[in-house]
Amino acid sequence: MADTVIDTKKPGLMVGWLDLGAMLKECVITALLSAVLFLPFIALHADTGGSGGLVIETRWDSWAWFVLAAFVGRALLVVWRENPSSRTRDMLAKTVVTPVGGFFRKNMVAIGLVALVLAVLFPISPFGNRYSVDVATTWMIYIMLGWGLNIVVGLAGLLDLGYVAFYAVGAYSYALLSQTFGWSFWVCLPLAGVFAAFFGVILGFPVLRLRGDYLAIVTLGFGEIIRVILLNWYNVTNGPDGISGIERPTLFGLEFGRNAAEGGTTFHDFFGLEYSTMYRVVFLFYLILALAVLTNLFTQRIRKLPVGRAWEALREDEIACRSLGMNPTNIKLSAFALGAMFGGFAGSFFATRQGFISPESFTFIESAVILAIVVLGGMGSQIGVVIAAFFLIVLPEMAREFEQYRMLVFGAAMVAVMVWRPRGLLSYRDPTILFSKITGRKSTGREHQA
Repeated sequence: MADTVIDTKKPGLMVGWLDLGAMLKECVITALLSAVLFLPFIALHADTGGSGGLVIETRWDSWAWFVLAAFVGRALLVVWRENPSSRTRDMLAKTVVTPVGGFFRKNMVAIGLVALVLAVLFPISPFGNRYSVDVATTWMIYIMLGWGLNIVVGLAGLLDLGYVAFYAVGAYSYALLSQTFGWSFWVCLPLAGVFAAFFGVILGFPVLRLRGDYLAIVTLGFGEIIRVILLNWYNVTNGPDGISGIERPTLFGLEFGRNAAEGGTTFHDFFGLEYSTMYRVVFLFYLILALAVLTNLFTQRIRKLPVGRAWEALREDEIACRSLGMNPTNIKLSAFALGAMFGGFAGSFFATRQGFISPESFTFIESAVILAIVVLGGMGSQIGVVIAAFFLIVLPEMAREFEQYRMLVFGAAMVAVMVWRPRGLLSYRDPTILFSKITGRKSTGREHQA
């Protein structure tokens, strides 16, 4: 005779479908943990004080508000989780995520054209002051870097933690070529991409047999090797002092400085305008916008070609690719080379925009941010990179007024995205080209390119 199991657990205070006792217990535990974690970050604040010494200030009111927010947030989470009408994630996906994702996938061309028009009009709009245009330019740089890394990580499925190395190669290539040979930005730009692609091939050869974590470790080491070389090869890179006085780009020979070089003409003199530094800022914004648009168009086109479909096949199953006679060596090298090339283009623009570069601008944290943009946006999603770059680059810049709370909120937002959307904001792993299940004909709809 089977043993009889008697459930002696007594139900708590029930209000409809909600157990208030269990909910209160979870909320109290969450509040206690939050109180301990927020103690060194919120309650205690180090300041130099008027005397010049280090003084610890207490902010118990702010600390109490944060703890209360954690308590209320946990209570709302329990209510949502235990509600029978919204208990499962599938229902959330059907009611919210799927319609939004379907809208993006069905209207990609229209969304892209509207975004492009808004970007072109932004500098001349009422919001187009110098600060906002500078922030938008930084946003475009990271969009371009994200699209370049998306080729390697999103399409080919190769985890690269050293992408900042190609960013650095492009920047230093432009700076050294410009100062050594006196070449203009337009001549050095393609050369910077070529040099970065060459380094991408150099990185690709040692990692042909590696996957997953081992590939990530090797690429991380490659990025650090490049940074250390830039830091110690003083005769060429000027070491930690960096390279200054990098030449600015011109518009058909028109310079954007107050005074032109000997034999040159300034932009404001040519058009009979009063000098303003805003002209150069707007020109740089349109320049990086054009580079980003070309990167997107190239990526969208190449993913439909045989090499792009080979990247997606390699991402899904490398063994199956080998069995079909495909060469994984060439596929991986092409992904590394093309992804690195766009990183080199972005690096050359970064150098000419800043006018100064140093190894401190190309640390591992830059690779982490670029990879986070690709992962949070959804690997393989072009518009997802744009949205993720906005959240990771623009929003923290706009929230500088919150001082030290800014990064705390930023980290919490990233954790929330990873919990609720672990595959990214817009994650579509559908191949670019599909075969219809009914007719067997080939489908290349834009809905699979989000």
